[in-house]
Amino acid sequence: MRIGPYLLPSAVVLAPMAGVTDRPFRVLCRRLGAGLAASEMITSDTRLWNTPKSRQRMNHDGEPEPRVVQLAGADPQALAEAARANVTLGAQIIDLNMGCPAKKVCGRLCGSALLTDETLVARILEAVVNAVDVPVTLKIRTGWDREHRNGVNIACIAQECGIAALAVHGRTRADFYEGAAEYDTIRAIKARVRIPVFANGDIATPNKAREVLDFTGADGVMIGRASHGAPWIFRAVNLHLETELRRHHCRAPTCVISFWRISTPCTFFTARRVESGSRANISAGIAACWMSRRRFAGM
Repeated sequence: MRIGPYLLPSAVVLAPMAGVTDRPFRVLCRRLGAGLAASEMITSDTRLWNTPKSRQRMNHDGEPEPRVVQLAGADPQALAEAARANVTLGAQIIDLNMGCPAKKVCGRLCGSALLTDETLVARILEAVVNAVDVPVTLKIRTGWDREHRNGVNIACIAQECGIAALAVHGRTRADFYEGAAEYDTIRAIKARVRIPVFANGDIATPNKAREVLDFTGADGVMIGRASHGAPWIFRAVNLHLETELRRHHCRAPTCVISFWRISTPCTFFTARRVESGSRANISAGIAACWMSRRRFAGM
């Protein structure tokens, strides 16, 4: 799959997740087979970029190409300026967030709240695409709620505005993360647009990835929560999609991964953050290792 000038090594990509997809985790997921790994969401309000959190999110030292930065905001010109600034700092793909369901994000008419204003969506996409000379991608949900599923309309607007690829989470904003993701809307979107489409939502096993790709016709899958504590899922899905190998190929060299994940943040976070963050990563790693056989048992 190609996004702009970049040929992706895999059509299985990591979803940006606040508090999870920091730089060490992104690099780890890329090493384990993710075709792309976007940064945690960065606000388009440049006045807030001087915080330690924002500076860390804009640091791409050691990341493999293409480096992807996700921006959130509601003002077209502010997003355009933020996109230009991040390209100067090393971003090679700009991703726009119109899928976050968090109340504090939607309350500012950002994230998935933008899906309620298709005119504003078009203005934002046009402004950002025209502001930078790198590919611009978009992450959305299927709509604001089940009575207003306008994902197909948004996808068509995105294509017309020059968006290079689209990721669609199979839930509405009102669904948040409740219930099961639905893929009918993603299938309808793929039938209407020519740009690459990534299906997202509840893809937690290699078999599920295969089923979703077959049903939707999507070009790739985006994996989010299932990668937390189990970053080797990318390698497992890649192997399954390429060769349909049996379940033993899903198992990762967990001791090596755990050591890398625990030690690498020491060069990234402050001492206090390392202490608390490492405990969380150790706990997640132990739990994931214990559950990994069950998680991929359906392969």
